[in-house]
Amino acid sequence: IAGRLPAFSVEPAFKKIAMRCVATLAIAGAASAVTPVQKVVQLMNGMLEKGKSEKHEEQVQFAAYKQFCDDTSVEKTRAIQEANEEIESLEAVIAKAEADISKLSKEIAQLDEDISVYEGDLKAATKVRKMEHQDYLETHKDYSESVESVDSAIALIKRKMYNKKQGGALVQLAKSPLVSLSDKKVLEAFLATSDVGLDVTAPEAAAYEDHTSGIIEMLEKLKDKFEDKRTELEKEESNSKHAFEMLQQDLTNSISTSKEDRSDKAQQKAKTAQREADAKGDLQDTITSRDDDQSYLSDLVSTCKSKSDDFEARQTLRAQEIEAIEKAVEIISSASVSGAADKHLPSLVQGGASLAQLRSVTKNSNQIRVAAYLHEQGSKLNSRVLSALALRVSEDPFKQVKKMIKDLIVRLLEEANEEAEQKGWCDTELSTNEQTRKEKTEAVESLHSEIDELEASIAKLSKEISELSHQVKELDEAVAKATSIRNAEKEKNTETIKDSKEAQVAVEQALQVLKDFYAKAGEATALVQQPEIFDKPYQGMQGESGGVVGMLEVIQSDFARLETETKASEEQSQAQYDKFVEDSTVDKTAKNKDIEYKSNKKDSETEDLGEAKADLESTQKELDSALRYYEKLKPSCVDAGVSYEERVARRKEEIESLQEALRILNGEDLAFMQDQ
Repeated sequence: IAGRLPAFSVEPAFKKIAMRCVATLAIAGAASAVTPVQKVVQLMNGMLEKGKSEKHEEQVQFAAYKQFCDDTSVEKTRAIQEANEEIESLEAVIAKAEADISKLSKEIAQLDEDISVYEGDLKAATKVRKMEHQDYLETHKDYSESVESVDSAIALIKRKMYNKKQGGALVQLAKSPLVSLSDKKVLEAFLATSDVGLDVTAPEAAAYEDHTSGIIEMLEKLKDKFEDKRTELEKEESNSKHAFEMLQQDLTNSISTSKEDRSDKAQQKAKTAQREADAKGDLQDTITSRDDDQSYLSDLVSTCKSKSDDFEARQTLRAQEIEAIEKAVEIISSASVSGAADKHLPSLVQGGASLAQLRSVTKNSNQIRVAAYLHEQGSKLNSRVLSALALRVSEDPFKQVKKMIKDLIVRLLEEANEEAEQKGWCDTELSTNEQTRKEKTEAVESLHSEIDELEASIAKLSKEISELSHQVKELDEAVAKATSIRNAEKEKNTETIKDSKEAQVAVEQALQVLKDFYAKAGEATALVQQPEIFDKPYQGMQGESGGVVGMLEVIQSDFARLETETKASEEQSQAQYDKFVEDSTVDKTAKNKDIEYKSNKKDSETEDLGEAKADLESTQKELDSALRYYEKLKPSCVDAGVSYEERVARRKEEIESLQEALRILNGEDLAFMQDQ
């Protein structure tokens, strides 16, 4: 604390009184017509005036010192209060950062677990899908081969070209696991009765037709059954494939979104950890600075209290001293003392005057030597103090010269002590202020950079949220449009399927009518009583009817194909629509999650931006305060022209020169006494 406070010297009262007595006696020695009592009175009057003057100077000096104590105490108290507020703020920032890091760590762990589960589900679903697809290929192949076998068998039977060598298709069909037990028995019975070839007469051919009509009908039903099963299998495969693709896309999107969320949270956690570390560093610096200020303030209060007590004691002692001197002057000036001195001590006065005159003359040569020495040193050191003292030495009485030199040495030593204390205080304050300015400048620059990053990130997030919202709106519009088109298409397909079914029923009825008629007409016989012109029975327009029936069958087949194709088209369109809606729903869900995440991130960064701006304002105020304090320190602490070391060296040489001059005077005085 002593290194930071201005000098406030304490000197015993009796020492000053003795010095004042010596100075006054030296002045009194020059008088020639003054009695000893009068000299004493003059001496005490001089002491009285000097005591009052020094008492007043001490009051002025202590007033300045007290003002320093008050100003510094207020400044340090304010700094401690601001540091406590800063500590509370930093502790809140650290607590929030720790809570955020804990929360983010849990969220990252949950995301890691979700990603692992999603990837496991995707791997398992892919494996199952491959097995299902392989089963489908094998079953589809069996149905296709069975349909081909039925077609081949029907074609051979209809062309009446069946024989044992060509019965492989039916044998293979009878062994197929896809054929029911009842159908297998029919096929086996047919194969058992068809061991002969078809090189037979016409009646035998007619009998064969009756025998094979049932097996053909059974084969056609079996073919329809196989085709229906194959169609159903294809539909199931399409649905399974679509379901797998939807699940695969959903899991893939979930994995991608979770990984993106994890990356963002990991970055946010790292940034929060850095902010926590910075806050902890600032907290430690602030606590150290506050503790130093508290220690300094405590020492300052203690020292100022001690100096205040010393000042009160000194003022009391000076007042008592002045009172004692005034009493002594009053006593000595009274008639009992002054009158007796005037009556009995005149010769002593004369002798004393003569002795003083003699010593004054003797000392003139010594003063001249000292004056020359001081003038030489003043020119050498470029010291105005020594040059001015040289002039005073050559003019003033001997005793005053010695006192003057001693007083000047004391004053220079006091100045050196004061400047050393001021230098220590300035070094400490300048170093602390420089560190504060450096830290706050770096903090301001860091906060500016953080604010710029946050503002850029918030602007980017706002733009991304707007784009995602627009994309969600476009998805909703696309789904609505697709739904409208699908409804219209479904309505049209439903009507087409209905018309096709009705047309098939009508054609079937027409075919049945024709078939029934010609079946009956084929049984007609010629009558004996008929004219000879009717040589064979009329069985209707069998030749023409074959073309009509064929055409009706083609028409019926076309309507059946139209129905099948329309159904397939409807199923395909519905599947495509369902897939589109599912994809759109998944995409919309992902985008909404992205919007929610980015909105939360934007809100969090907006909050961080507000805190950063508040920190910047507070830190900028602290930096401005440090800069103002530096400007306040500059006039008294920053060197202007001559450095502190140069001033110390010059003052040291001045003191040594004065001490040398004093030794010269003392040496000459001793030599003079020896000569006498």
